[in-house]
Amino acid sequence: MFDLKVINSVLQQMEEERGIPKEKILEAIKMALATAYKKEYGKRGQIIRAEFDINSGKTEFYQVKIVVDKKNVIMEDEDFEEDIANTDEENIKVRFNPEHHILIEDAKKIKKDVKIDDEIVFPLEQKESYGRIAAQTAKQVIIQKIREAEKVSVLAEYDKREGEIITGTVQRIERGNIFIDLGRTTGILPYEEQIPGERYKQGERIRAYLYAVEDSPKGIMLRLSRSHPKFLAKLFEIETPEIASGTVEIKATAREAGSRSKIAVKSNDSHIDPIGSMVGQRGVRVSTVMSELGGEKIDIIEWSEDPVKFIEDSLSPAKIISVELNKEENKANVIVSEDQQSLAIGKGGQNVRLAAKLTGWKIDIQSK
Repeated sequence: MFDLKVINSVLQQMEEERGIPKEKILEAIKMALATAYKKEYGKRGQIIRAEFDINSGKTEFYQVKIVVDKKNVIMEDEDFEEDIANTDEENIKVRFNPEHHILIEDAKKIKKDVKIDDEIVFPLEQKESYGRIAAQTAKQVIIQKIREAEKVSVLAEYDKREGEIITGTVQRIERGNIFIDLGRTTGILPYEEQIPGERYKQGERIRAYLYAVEDSPKGIMLRLSRSHPKFLAKLFEIETPEIASGTVEIKATAREAGSRSKIAVKSNDSHIDPIGSMVGQRGVRVSTVMSELGGEKIDIIEWSEDPVKFIEDSLSPAKIISVELNKEENKANVIVSEDQQSLAIGKGGQNVRLAAKLTGWKIDIQSK
């Protein structure tokens, strides 16, 4: 029924390439064989188990019976309805099934020290006709169990990678959503998580931020984003060793994907310039990030504990005259000269909008 060389090869491949333990698949095979045997020859209520020797291919089947006490079950000659009426809800008895149960007095004839709820195992005869139908059933269950084991393995792997940038290949595009082949599974880059104006082709390599790992009835769904503010922060982490070492810290990001972003950084070492670290020699680091984002403009500012200074810097490149804070309303009234007003507000209000996102303050620009 089974080609042992093929099975051993599959087990080894699944363990090495997909991280599914060999024992887990062997357990799936045993369950498949027991299911197939019960379907062909079993009786209602039977518990059947199988043992499969991967080296010889020998399969043995056993019936398992649970040890019960006569006073805790309803025997064939007892009235089922009357018994239920006289029993507490928590202690409702089950009907005795000779295929599923064995009375303790009978079990003790087989095993002296047996206890209630123990299992007694009986070998089942080998069936010569255990053939094509059983093999097909076993095959289907094996495939299902391998999928389940793989699902658990993939979920464990990508749960750890949530919040990271992952790379894949564009598999297909449906209704604006991009499905990305990640090797062991597929990720989805929804239309609203894409950078406006970017176009992708089938087979093209793509990087995205993994923001959610969902376990759904249809399988594992990896939700990806290229417009998420954390995608910007993670790209800088890759390009800037000072961030990886903890010397420079990204404190806040605000982003309008494909157009402009602002990022606030802080240095934990007085000798290190945080903005210079992010920009890199001759601007190579920031240029690499901008290139990945399709030319998105990036303003890098130094984070400050002083909200007035932080708000002033966040409105860069505009020059600010003064900032008045209304802490009760979490509002900042910013005064600028008339020639700086349009610069502070930005095209379509973008500069002040990003500054408000970055600082967490509502910003009102007024000219003097």
